[in-house]
Amino acid sequence: MLSVTRRMRFSAAHRLFNPDLSDEENDRIFGLCSNPAGHGHNYVLEVTVAGEIEPTTGMIVDLNALRDYLDREVITHLDHKNLNVDVGFLKGHIPTAEVLASRIWDLIEANLPAGKLVEVRVYESENNYAARRAGPA
Repeated sequence: MLSVTRRMRFSAAHRLFNPDLSDEENDRIFGLCSNPAGHGHNYVLEVTVAGEIEPTTGMIVDLNALRDYLDREVITHLDHKNLNVDVGFLKGHIPTAEVLASRIWDLIEANLPAGKLVEVRVYESENNYAARRAGPA
C-alpha cells in the first residue's frame, strides 16, 4: 500500500471539562487543562491518504487539492477559535486531541479529492498526539 500525508497547522483554545462533573472532579481528571479561562495550542493536523498511483500524474492524490479541501473543510473551522464554543462539529464533545482526530475523520472521510483515508493525527504538542486509523479492509 502506498500513502501520502498532508500536514496542516492551526491554533486554537479549549478547556477540558465535563459539565456533568463537579469542579473538583474536573480538576482531578483534567488538572490545569480545566482552568475556566482555557488555554491554547498550536496544533498540527496530519491526514494520510492511501491508494494507487494515478498513471497520468504519478500521484495518489493531488496534494494541492487535498490542502485546499482540508483548509476549507477543517482548518477554517478550527483556526483561532475556541473549540468549546465556536466549532459546530465539536458541540457536545470534550475537545481533547482524541475527539478532534475522530471528529475530523468523520468530517472528511466521505469527500476526499482522491484515495482512501487511512489516518488522521492531531498533535496537541510536540510530545502528544492522537490518531484515528482505518480498520482492516
